[in-house]
Amino acid sequence: MTRDRRAPAPLPELRADVARFLGYYNRLPGPPQHELGPERARQMMRAARDLTDPPVGPLGTDRSFTIEGPAGAIPARRFDPREERAPGPVLLFCHGGGFVIGDIYTHASLAAEMARRLDLPVVSVDYRLAPEHPWPAAPEDCEAAARWLAGQPGTTGLIVAGDSAGGTLATVTAMALRDRPAAVPVIAQGLLYPATDMGRAHPSLRDFAEGHFLTRAMLDWFVACYAADLGDVRAAPMRGDLTAMPPAVIVTAECDPIRDQGRAYAAALARAGAPVTFREARGTIHGFATLRKAIPSGVADLTGFLLALRALIAEAMGHSEMGQQP
Repeated sequence: MTRDRRAPAPLPELRADVARFLGYYNRLPGPPQHELGPERARQMMRAARDLTDPPVGPLGTDRSFTIEGPAGAIPARRFDPREERAPGPVLLFCHGGGFVIGDIYTHASLAAEMARRLDLPVVSVDYRLAPEHPWPAAPEDCEAAARWLAGQPGTTGLIVAGDSAGGTLATVTAMALRDRPAAVPVIAQGLLYPATDMGRAHPSLRDFAEGHFLTRAMLDWFVACYAADLGDVRAAPMRGDLTAMPPAVIVTAECDPIRDQGRAYAAALARAGAPVTFREARGTIHGFATLRKAIPSGVADLTGFLLALRALIAEAMGHSEMGQQP
């Protein structure tokens, strides 16, 4: 990534619960996560899950299965507040973690909450991780999962969603299915603090390089592990043609080094004619949707995102009621 050379501006004020969390997190002993190596960093993320995120909570369906992908079976997990469901749209969820860490278990609470709030089935895909499986393994797995899901009986449309790196993968998947349509269309994108062009500098990358949970050093490590061609739209969707993309809800975090990538993507979609709902969670950091136990104010931020996404999906479906009636 290049570096931004513009003059810095005053940083925004952190929320009280965010400041408390960062005060604790930044004093933790030991080396930073990116110096531990991929497997130990993944273990750390899994170990922290119960401390930082609420439990998965009640569901009608919570089922693990596999999807046949380009390099073998892709683990997946279906979350649904209902035990049975009539035909309707399904949400494909791509987890975050810089393409290196994270899985369907670290992000289970978020996927389950999305299923409950949207009253939709959510299928979380455990795509291959770098550096063991560098780019384009992750986008290939997510596209394969989307095409498989689109062809299942009862699927009438797809919503692609993800947080952070998962937001990148959701966007790339939407582009792939726009260019080569699947059995059913992608009707909406739901993106939490997405990375859309990691090869371009923005002021937020400089302003929040240290001390705000996600650091510049960690981002550089993720990029090195992923080993992507940052000029390719499958790694940097902002560089691609955004015409005829599905409508989107995009939420950024104000104190996030990749904040400006989400802002830029929302603006670019709007210029290309795609309906966009953009929100910025003020005074908070990257990852708030999976830190709701540690940062309670993130509950309201996630609720706002899901309410906006629910409205967008309802509009895309052509009526105000989502799913089947109880």
